[in-house]
Amino acid sequence: MLIPVKRFDAAKGRLADVVAEPNRARLAQWMATGVVRSCHSLDVFVACDSGDVADWAAEHGAAVIWGPGLGLNGAIDDGVAAIADAGYDQVIIAHADLPHPTMLPTVARAQAVTLVPDRRRDGTNVLSFPLRHAIAASYGPGSFSRHLTAAQALGITIEVRPDCDLSLDVDTPGDLAHPRIKEALPLWLRTNPANPT
Repeated sequence: MLIPVKRFDAAKGRLADVVAEPNRARLAQWMATGVVRSCHSLDVFVACDSGDVADWAAEHGAAVIWGPGLGLNGAIDDGVAAIADAGYDQVIIAHADLPHPTMLPTVARAQAVTLVPDRRRDGTNVLSFPLRHAIAASYGPGSFSRHLTAAQALGITIEVRPDCDLSLDVDTPGDLAHPRIKEALPLWLRTNPANPT
């Protein structure tokens, strides 16, 4: 399992209008912790360039793949290469902002590519592939389409897995109002006076 994690105090900037900065950092760490804990049955690697994130990852039993200045896609490609070098056959890549991550360990299928798009079918919340058929990271707007095209070029089995839980992520103020996301949020955020949802 590879989880790229941004510096907590720089995360969730698009929520600035509804969530104060200290609580954005707290929310980012809370969600990332849930994602790591959901994968307790797997070896977990955290790709980061923040000492605080590295310390947090180590406290939660994850191995750290240090990648300063690589950006999201560079950090993921670097992490995938490190996991392949360590002798693993398959990788699952998941974002750290999934409020319902429980089913993450079930995504991987041997010798197949699995993609879980976000609920808008724009982003790629979860991506799994065999490491001998690595897919270059192409995250950002429209990533699901790019990752699907790259997977199709491999000529191996592909599963696009719409998942009512794993398709949920927290990026925008509107996401905080989604009923399934709102029910998962910690009470301290739901009662935050800066959060009108």
